[in-house]
Amino acid sequence: MGDQLDQARMRRLLEVGRTLVSELDPDKVLDLVLETAREVTSARYAALGVLDVERARLERFITRGIDEQTRRQIGDPPRGRGVLGVLIEDPRPLRLADVGAHPASYGFPAGHPRMASFLGVPILIRGEAWGNLYLTEKQGGDFDQADEEAAVVLADWAAIAIENARLYQTSEQRRAELERALHASEATRDIAIAIGGELDLGRVLELIAKRGRALVGARSLVILLRDEHQLVLAASAGCAETAEGVRLPISETVCGQVMERRRPERVDDIGARLGIDAGHFGVVDARTALLVPLVYRNSSVGVLCAFDRGGDGETFSPDDEMLLRTFAASAATAVAMAQSVQEQRLRHSLAAAEAERRRWARELHDETLQGLGGLRVLLSATLRRGGREQTQRAVRQAIQQIEREIANLRAIITDLRPAALDELGLASAISSLIERHRQHGEPAIVADIALPDPRPGQARLAPELETTIYRIVQEALTNALKHAHARHLGLSVAEEAGEVVIDVRDDGAGFRPEAATRGYGLTGMRERVQLAGGRLEIDTGEHGTRVRAAVPARYATGQVAAAAGTAGSKRAVP
Repeated sequence: MGDQLDQARMRRLLEVGRTLVSELDPDKVLDLVLETAREVTSARYAALGVLDVERARLERFITRGIDEQTRRQIGDPPRGRGVLGVLIEDPRPLRLADVGAHPASYGFPAGHPRMASFLGVPILIRGEAWGNLYLTEKQGGDFDQADEEAAVVLADWAAIAIENARLYQTSEQRRAELERALHASEATRDIAIAIGGELDLGRVLELIAKRGRALVGARSLVILLRDEHQLVLAASAGCAETAEGVRLPISETVCGQVMERRRPERVDDIGARLGIDAGHFGVVDARTALLVPLVYRNSSVGVLCAFDRGGDGETFSPDDEMLLRTFAASAATAVAMAQSVQEQRLRHSLAAAEAERRRWARELHDETLQGLGGLRVLLSATLRRGGREQTQRAVRQAIQQIEREIANLRAIITDLRPAALDELGLASAISSLIERHRQHGEPAIVADIALPDPRPGQARLAPELETTIYRIVQEALTNALKHAHARHLGLSVAEEAGEVVIDVRDDGAGFRPEAATRGYGLTGMRERVQLAGGRLEIDTGEHGTRVRAAVPARYATGQVAAAAGTAGSKRAVP
């Protein structure tokens, strides 16, 4: 072979061989093979066909020497029939003076340039056909043996280079997969550490947002948590501005659908699919998103929303989805644990406050009231013994003052922990509360209370639930009468379908719920309802306010009411 190759062509093939074996980009390898093949054989046109997995057809067809306009006129690339298919069936060099005269020729499609001389050699990798190198229209004559040998040498170089590039590419893919797996492991480890050592919900959410964002290379990431029928933006990382507290309806948004279905979704066009402006999340000009639900024990607690992969806003890949989904499993556990701890702390806080109220009620009753009562007896006795008129007047005033203080202290004790709640039951306690408001000359109150009174052998609502219901009614009445200055007020408390429903309506001045953080007691009301596993709705405006709360009807035995028919006695307070 060496005798038939001139020295210039040999040097060129050696030079190209060194370049090919050092090139790790497969596309650049193919480009260099085609250009060199045309150069060393003086061919006008060169093409390289890559076989499919079954090695039966051409999966890819790359050409050189044909301009773009001619390529469009030719139409679809060949798939390996005709003369091109001969090399697929019999992978050996094929040299023809007129390709159109070959028995297997199919002819050329319309718009195809004229081609006569033909040279084809297979590209074999580890003894198996990978593709074919095709050369046509040798300038100055037909392809000879030297051209064939040069093409074979070039095909061998190409096989080595392609195999090296494929091995390198596979190695890089595996390295990237290992790196992603390592990042996922590290992120999961951090979340696991957070579960064991960090119980503050805010810090846990911050950690999840930052680690999740880094894991998938997102420009920004936000965490939406379920709050009854809404999603609340609880934390974010990489956002241009803070948007925490933003609320979205679950039923009307893609984020809510992802959470309810518990299936991730990759969004390629936020404007067309997400249905909301990403600016709501503090994310400006975002184009793509990856939404992954936070699922804990088959219950969705929220959604992770990653926006724009990389600096150019690329779309998220299936691998990104898998990584963030795996990460979200640990993140959901961390969130649920932190929420549980937060809820338990709040429960303990409320329980401690209630215990403190009980203690003060006992102290005031056993100490203060007893002392004041003794003072009243003493002064009354002094008054009966006679004395100066001035002394008598002062004693009378003192007695009146003491009586007022006794009445005030009784009211305080009742507010702290009404005795009727323990002794007579919830319905009687609420009736007493309403009656006290009436005695102070406050507006007309129309009440309808349908709750069971405690009777021997009859189930009674759990003590903590009775306290929750009483406090909700107490706070709603205070808001309506003290803050809203209502003239008419309607109250109903009843057990319906296994729930205790509190409904308070007034015609007073409305307010902004998000602004009423002081003086209205809404925070405490929401916390009590949430801890009881219920829901709270507040509808307020210039024509009045309606507060509606519903909590599961748990009984002292721990049972939940199964039907509305267990409401017990119904009491109407006109």
